[in-house]
Amino acid sequence: MAHSDPQELSVAPRGPLTGSLQVPGDKSISHRALMFSALAVGESRITGLLEGEDVLATAAALRAMGADIERTGAGAWRVNGVGVGGLLQPATALEMGNSGTSTRLLMGLVASHPITATFTGDASLSARPMGRVIEPLSQMGAAFTASPGGRLPLMLRGISPAVPITYTLPVASAQVKSAVLLAGLNTPGITRVVEPVATRDHSERMLRGFGAELTIEDDPAGRIIAIHGEAELRPQTITVPGDPSSAGFWLVAASIVPGSDLVVRNVGLNVTRTGLIAALRLMGADITELDRREVGGEPVADLHVRHAPLTAIEVPPELAPSMIDEYPVLFVAAAFAAGRTVARGAHELRVKESDRIAAMAAALTACGVACEEYEDGLAITGTGGEAIPGGARVASLLDHRIAMSMTVAGLHATRPVVIDDIAPVATSYPAFYKTLDDVSEEA
Repeated sequence: MAHSDPQELSVAPRGPLTGSLQVPGDKSISHRALMFSALAVGESRITGLLEGEDVLATAAALRAMGADIERTGAGAWRVNGVGVGGLLQPATALEMGNSGTSTRLLMGLVASHPITATFTGDASLSARPMGRVIEPLSQMGAAFTASPGGRLPLMLRGISPAVPITYTLPVASAQVKSAVLLAGLNTPGITRVVEPVATRDHSERMLRGFGAELTIEDDPAGRIIAIHGEAELRPQTITVPGDPSSAGFWLVAASIVPGSDLVVRNVGLNVTRTGLIAALRLMGADITELDRREVGGEPVADLHVRHAPLTAIEVPPELAPSMIDEYPVLFVAAAFAAGRTVARGAHELRVKESDRIAAMAAALTACGVACEEYEDGLAITGTGGEAIPGGARVASLLDHRIAMSMTVAGLHATRPVVIDDIAPVATSYPAFYKTLDDVSEEA
């Protein structure tokens, strides 16, 4: 699933952002909804599914391994699963495009099935290390032949029965945790993951919803998540809430563009995903929750955000796991705050779709923003609400979040910000630029 030809875009101010919008379905939940439905016996129905390239890569891989998956309307999908243990040998390599989530979680699924699968991806994904998933899955008995550095292309030879393990996460990673739990679904006995720092818990919530026997207990070592293997998952009807990571771009854009008054509807507010909102509120952002409710077992609300002066903060490092994907757009918010914002504790950003610390430091510096780079984050001296100079051509590095974050920065810049390639935005938010036109006074 290669990206299309590069699409350059020049971004200039277009007035306040007003009205309301609905963000696409949560990417993390969309991946898991397809995977767990594919492992249930019977027909599951999903609404609100994110139809970006990453999630479509997951659907294609599951089809290749025997699941019957059909799109029945906008965001509406029907899945007839093969049952836990029922995945079939794929006839060709599984093409993951740019999706690290698809790759790591599907590696977990395949690891405890007696099949062999080859995973390939685009240039960005092929540069990302997979060793943190290879290690625990190898302990369970799976065998790997990877490219140098534990990277794609990669061949995985699964094993059944696999060996249940107790695995302590060396770094906070919901993807690694989920991969081990998914491998544990088809493994006799109890597979445990010890999580010293809590990460997003969508897998745990949804696995329980599908009928898996899963327990969570607090321990001095952290959260211990235990899954009983050889599970029988029951088909479900799933409504996917809006993606808080996608909402983050609008929360920052409306906060920094004078006169903005925006309602972002149906945003998932799982406590493991709300770090950006907490950080923005600490900076003085005007964000209020409307109509808080529950959708598909997840807390949801409409978020009303208005332009407000932002003040620099030291971002609490304990927020990092709950906002790891939102750091690039938080860096943009910091560029418009009064004072010097320090955001650290985010080593994980070095191994995302790009090195997001280096990429954002380079892009913001090119636009006239003073940045100091650390191994685990950035310090950014903001404008106090004034427009940044802009006037630069910046590199998205095949990273959708860099492209969208720098688009937000360009909305309050003295001179246009040119982004070399916005095509990667289709991986997570295909309608982003149309939505921007819809809420801008000057489309």
